[in-house]
Amino acid sequence: MAFWLYKSEPFKWSWDQQVKVGAKGTHWDGVRNHLAKLNLMAMKRGEQGFFYHSNEGKEIVGIVEVIREAYPDPTAGAGEPWVVVDLKAVKPFKRPISLAEIKADLKLAKMSLVTSMRLSVQPVTEAEWKHICKLGGV
Repeated sequence: MAFWLYKSEPFKWSWDQQVKVGAKGTHWDGVRNHLAKLNLMAMKRGEQGFFYHSNEGKEIVGIVEVIREAYPDPTAGAGEPWVVVDLKAVKPFKRPISLAEIKADLKLAKMSLVTSMRLSVQPVTEAEWKHICKLGGV
């Protein structure tokens, strides 16, 4: 079982919007980076990830789950290689975990969020997952 982190600008798609769509979930679209695309393609149904508000807030605010594996991105042009997965909200963090807090935590120094900040869909190690969940109260 792998773990992931999904970045979203809250003015485009927020945690509250993700929660509002409920159990039917929604597709995670607009990824236009080949490494992020490969991450989407590697995801399996049932895997979970952190929902991260980028630009505004810069914090992990909740947990989402993959409910449908990779398929063609409906927002991509004809013949473009982009994919999406469907995600549903699982639970909010009791306390959001800020990027500043993550960067200051030595246990998270090698986390992709710190080392590959621009990547919109990132892997998270099991140790990082457990540590951040503990910090966030989930």
